[in-house]
Amino acid sequence: MTGTYINVAAILVGSAIGLLFGARLSDHLKNTVIAGMGLFTSAVGMQMFLKTENALIVLGALIFGAILGEWWGVEDGIQKLGAWLEKRFMGGSQDTSSKFVRGFLTASVLYCTGPMAVLGSISDGLKGDYLTLSIKSVLDGIISIAFASTLGIGVAFAALPVLIYQGAISLLASQLNAVVNTSMMNEMTATGGVLLIGIGLSSLLEIKKIRVGNFLPALVIAPTLVYILSVITFYSKLIR
Repeated sequence: MTGTYINVAAILVGSAIGLLFGARLSDHLKNTVIAGMGLFTSAVGMQMFLKTENALIVLGALIFGAILGEWWGVEDGIQKLGAWLEKRFMGGSQDTSSKFVRGFLTASVLYCTGPMAVLGSISDGLKGDYLTLSIKSVLDGIISIAFASTLGIGVAFAALPVLIYQGAISLLASQLNAVVNTSMMNEMTATGGVLLIGIGLSSLLEIKKIRVGNFLPALVIAPTLVYILSVITFYSKLIR
């Protein structure tokens, strides 16, 4: 889990730098920075989506993911966790709490979404190779600087879900490596890209409110659908 620890440290250091210098920035500049990050996040999401081999799998994953997410109350749970962390460690008014939760939720989804988190954690856990997570750490550190300077200290607390998510993948690396193939990873990446676009439009550009957190189950459903379709195709060929 060396790579995950590096990633967590990068997020904390980047957030600290952003908080230190964020107070010196004007509100207009902060809003412009957030808009720029929204555009960038949406562009990265679109690039990730183009990796899909079957867009219908992504659509199906999003639909079923949304159903499960709403049923389980995933986003509400994340928001409650963010509010609890803010109350437990920071205190503050309703306005600062809302800002804390926004920063925590946005950063958590962003840091945990994407192929580098999965592939890097698998490589780290299986072979002790944390190069991919080291690269991700640099990127997350830079993003943390920008986010923390505008969204506040909630961004730093996003290191917690990163630790749990990537750490769990590393611990289960041998099992995941035997199951996940390239097609599964492509559809997971494409689905994650759509979620990033949602973050860009909702949390950063604030064009439309989207409960992106409730789509998180889609990241598991996408590779599962690929597996189910591959089994169906295999047995249909046998029958013929």
